[in-house]
Amino acid sequence: MLVKTRGIVLSFIKFKESSIIVRIYTEELGLQSYIVNSVRKKGSASRIALFQPFTLLDMVVYPSGKGGLTRISEYKCSYQFSTVPYDIRKSSILLFLSEVVSRTIREEEENRQLFEFLHNSIQLFDELKTGFENFHLIFLLQLGGYLGFGVSSADELITQVAFEAGGAPALGNSLMQLQQLEPYLTEVIQKGEGANLPNGKIRRELLSLLVRYFQLHVDQLGEIRSLPVLSEVLSE
Repeated sequence: MLVKTRGIVLSFIKFKESSIIVRIYTEELGLQSYIVNSVRKKGSASRIALFQPFTLLDMVVYPSGKGGLTRISEYKCSYQFSTVPYDIRKSSILLFLSEVVSRTIREEEENRQLFEFLHNSIQLFDELKTGFENFHLIFLLQLGGYLGFGVSSADELITQVAFEAGGAPALGNSLMQLQQLEPYLTEVIQKGEGANLPNGKIRRELLSLLVRYFQLHVDQLGEIRSLPVLSEVLSE
């Protein structure tokens, strides 16, 4: 039986000569992997573009057994980005967030609340013309809540990171050094989009702190490859 569902592209790898295996977080089926044929042929640029990270799709798919590969019967873009492709800051933020989501979401069952959060956040981010400098920080804090390790205070998060692995300081910093970030993290937690952070250096330090927090709670999260690029782009 075919299933009609919305989907959020997370990542893909090349498969054989002209195909790909794409990982998509779907509204109806959770995380799924699909083989898509003939999208890497000459003249297929528009098709491969539909499988870039965080592309929003409407699809009709064949269901699969748990962990198995299956195929997409029909697919089309459900939302056309209007700002992300033309702003290096926004495209870098989206690439980073898509990598984090791709490495943290593993459930192969429906989770409509998580799907709606991701879908709405991606669309909102594209629609923002200004005031998106802290978006990735807010997104990570909210995502942690959906994944079961949200925090209620900056002190809670900093203490966990500072005393990871039986008390070894994280990020090469002592608890006292990390606590210098507490008022800024509190600002983000309490005010969200209205948070006023003084500069890019503080944002980079908060981002490193949040990534380390995710690494503590997500097994085998590993290094986020796009993090250095994002840090450089948002250095000002």
